[in-house]
Amino acid sequence: MAHPADELEGLPQERLRALEAEHADLEERMAAPDLHADAARARRVGRRYAEVDQIITSLRALRGAREDAAAARELAAEDPDFASEADRLESEAAGHADHLRELLAPRDEDDSRDVILEIKAGAGGEESALFAAEMLRMYRQYALTKGWSVEVIDSTDSDLGGLRDATVSVRAARSGAPADGVWAHLKYEGGVHRVQRVPVTESAGRIHTSAVGVLVMPEADETDEAELLSEQMAPANLRIDVFRSSGPGGQSVNTTDSAVRITHLPTGIVVSCQNEKSQLQNREQALRILRSRLLDARRAEQDAEAAASRRSQVRTVDRSERIRTYNFPESRVTDHRTGFKAGNLEQVLGGDLDALIDSSRRAEAEERLRSAAEAEL
Repeated sequence: MAHPADELEGLPQERLRALEAEHADLEERMAAPDLHADAARARRVGRRYAEVDQIITSLRALRGAREDAAAARELAAEDPDFASEADRLESEAAGHADHLRELLAPRDEDDSRDVILEIKAGAGGEESALFAAEMLRMYRQYALTKGWSVEVIDSTDSDLGGLRDATVSVRAARSGAPADGVWAHLKYEGGVHRVQRVPVTESAGRIHTSAVGVLVMPEADETDEAELLSEQMAPANLRIDVFRSSGPGGQSVNTTDSAVRITHLPTGIVVSCQNEKSQLQNREQALRILRSRLLDARRAEQDAEAAASRRSQVRTVDRSERIRTYNFPESRVTDHRTGFKAGNLEQVLGGDLDALIDSSRRAEAEERLRSAAEAEL
């Protein structure tokens, strides 16, 4: 028997039936004790279950609303008082249908992943380093509002207490719907962030423009290394050097060779970590970053369309290649990709990024829906 929801124009019946079957299969797999003996496989299954479950939940809500609306319309034929209730239920069903269409639209397969985020001071010298430190605090606060954890993997301070560069991991507490994933939110932060203000080092009160670069990558895990990156991460492809950690200005902060530098010979990617006191810990942190960089490059090569958006993240910190401007004299933040402007600079730097990020999420969702509609023609 066909469900009323399946008869709604624009919803792919075969795909919905396939997703219902997959949902039932995933529920069985999630309940199997042996799944959780393999943490990597459990994460992968849980990630897919969260994605399919939100679609099935929306489908069931749509079916319920349409069945209730049909019943209310039958009652309204005998009692006009039910007409307004039928109208309300039909409007509710239409809302569920729109939401379901959005969920069925093609989406970024990495949305549910955690991220590796890199912040680098650029044009502007010490002022850029000071703002880079403020940006790290901004992302920490934003993560706190989402219930995420932030771990500093590696960082280098500047002489005046700023930040020359930092690499951090941002992780969700548990697997959830892809739309709630860390990558689904922070992927829009990649690029050059420009700041306009009077630097603390400026005695004449002139406004300076500085730039900070941000790179965001979906974090790879051990499953990716085993299934996708085994050849690239082979020991023969890695040169691992150890050296002595140092602080700002070359000051020694460690008397042992605990810092680690890993060079990926086929690509020339170099990753170094020196924050931890243990050489083993620094090695593991460097491998985390290297895995994520290799995964990011692999996905970009495989999918040219996804690469176009992901490569929009600027790898060089040039003032002209900006995605956002923080204007202190006018207390305004402008996103140059969507045109969105926020007049609450202090709150944004305090972690209130929702409005800015939502403007990019809406733009991406509209583009994906438009692309999906064109593909069906």
